[in-house]
Amino acid sequence: MKKQIISTNTAPVAIGPYSQGVKAGDLIFFSGQIPLDAVTGKLVDGGVIEQTVQVLKNIDALLKSQGLTSKNVVKATVFLVDLGDFAKVNAEYAKYFAVEPPARSCVQVSKLPMGSLIEIEVIAHI
Repeated sequence: MKKQIISTNTAPVAIGPYSQGVKAGDLIFFSGQIPLDAVTGKLVDGGVIEQTVQVLKNIDALLKSQGLTSKNVVKATVFLVDLGDFAKVNAEYAKYFAVEPPARSCVQVSKLPMGSLIEIEVIAHI
């Protein structure tokens, strides 16, 4: 199976040696998104709600770059610095994945890149 690297300027550029996404067969594995503004490359201002909204915007930009929508997402993994933020994150997440949400895991981690409070990675089916 041949893999194809996914890259778009409508989402934040990778801040390390990884691709924004990799297509393999009928799946696209998107790298975790933190709340970076695609234009400035900086974290958005605000708390976990504002950061969650930005992460979902970044995911949406990646999906749209491939002609996909949130309905194509089959699996999501949410990384939180504080599981006490779960309800706030869930409220924003539920707005984005309003119909037939994907399978999901959510874990607490000690730190995320650039001091982010949240990171979400998704796998999409074409």
